Amino acid sequence: MYFSKSKYTGLWQCPKIAWLNKYKSEEKVLDSSTLARMSAGNEVGDLAMQLFGDYKEVTSYKIDGSLDLNKMKQLTLDYINEGVENICEASFEYKGLYCACDILRKEEDGYSIYEVKSSTHEDNYIYIVDISYQKYVLEKCGIKIINTFLINVDSSYVRGDELDIQKLFKITKVSKEVDIEISNVESLIEQAIVLLDSKEEPNIDLSINCNNPYKCSYFEYCTKHLPKPNIFDLYRLPFNKKIDNYKKGIISYDSISNCKDIMKNPTRNRVVNHYLNDLSPYIEKDNIEEYLATLSYPLYFLDFETMQPVIPLFKGTSPYQQIVFQYSLHYIEEKGGEIKHKEFLAVSGEDPRRAVAESLVANIPADVCVLAYNKAFERGRLEELAETFEDLAIHLRAIKDNMKDLLDPFQKGMYYKKEMGNSFSIKSVLPALFPNDHSLNYKNLEGVHNGGEAMSLFPKIKDMDINEQQIARKNLLKYCELDTFAMVKIYLHLLEICEKTKV
Repeated sequence: MYFSKSKYTGLWQCPKIAWLNKYKSEEKVLDSSTLARMSAGNEVGDLAMQLFGDYKEVTSYKIDGSLDLNKMKQLTLDYINEGVENICEASFEYKGLYCACDILRKEEDGYSIYEVKSSTHEDNYIYIVDISYQKYVLEKCGIKIINTFLINVDSSYVRGDELDIQKLFKITKVSKEVDIEISNVESLIEQAIVLLDSKEEPNIDLSINCNNPYKCSYFEYCTKHLPKPNIFDLYRLPFNKKIDNYKKGIISYDSISNCKDIMKNPTRNRVVNHYLNDLSPYIEKDNIEEYLATLSYPLYFLDFETMQPVIPLFKGTSPYQQIVFQYSLHYIEEKGGEIKHKEFLAVSGEDPRRAVAESLVANIPADVCVLAYNKAFERGRLEELAETFEDLAIHLRAIKDNMKDLLDPFQKGMYYKKEMGNSFSIKSVLPALFPNDHSLNYKNLEGVHNGGEAMSLFPKIKDMDINEQQIARKNLLKYCELDTFAMVKIYLHLLEICEKTKV
């Protein structure tokens, strides 16, 4: 048996995860949030190595790019014998149980383990599970552990001219919690030995653990036998409620339709009934017309793209703060008028906020009606820019205050087509309204197909050669442009719907 920290915490969340990791790892699906968390973890871990001054890192790689665990274990032993104060990625193995400690710090009469997490929350119990496993392995290897600590990112930190890692990180002593949890390690490992020795898939049903503390990467595999759509697809039903209904046998939309508690929500009611009965589009013409009457020309359609660096890159910013680096702006100056377009994309590697704010003020008059899709996001970014740049604040807040939400007709139930399914995001509404328009299909874009890809790409552009930069910038502009052009098409479609129903 070979175990690592991540495999052990997977076992703790659900034993079936450990079995699937060994026998069916190809079924794992890593979504964008999981990949982003992993990337942030690597970035934060590298920076935290500097917290206690000089250190030695043992990370080593083979020719094929995989970790050279034997070399890492040997280097760890060498550095311990040399009396190195801070060993990063200190590596140990006991009877197939492997772990690498983010920071192993020498104390007067032993060592302390410091586990680094990119999260701003220190109360996730799986962190205690992680550290308990490390302490168990190290003590079995003869290392005396005095204390254990958790290092998190402090969300209240605001960067000055330079990054201050002593203020960026917060350190929490978790020795008491770890000393309690460590008593469970041996029994869990014994359970794993039996589990992993069998090639027969364990019969473990779905539970709240499928989404706690993280959504399981095997969830699609473990639900593939269920009818589609099912209880887990339902609109805005908490996961614990989904599990409760699943255990009662309320799984298919047929069974859901007889559940009064679920169906009392009008949106879920509409979604389920449209699917089961293949109903035609639901249109509340009067409410749509009332909504459209709140809009006025000239009408501007605005969409932002942002990045969310865990380590603040610019003065005055905090961990995970949304930083606008791009926007697209379509606008129509009068009813039936020409659709015009403007756009802005900042320079990768530079603080984009001032340039974005100035461009917005230059391109959007203070007194015009502005449409966004899920306006809370754009309004939040505009307020942040206004707070940062006082000389532009009045204009930026005027844009924010004149903003309307194109999501409203769909989220509030004025218009529904069964093709929208359980989502009213623009990427669900658009293909439902224009199923055969390839120019509105995000899959046909090159390089960037969603906000996560845009967020990931922009910071990397600064490190590309000139040709790659040009291609990346072109792809970012095309993606963001489609977001606002899609809004224009949806708006015109709503107008057309109301005009048709008048005839």
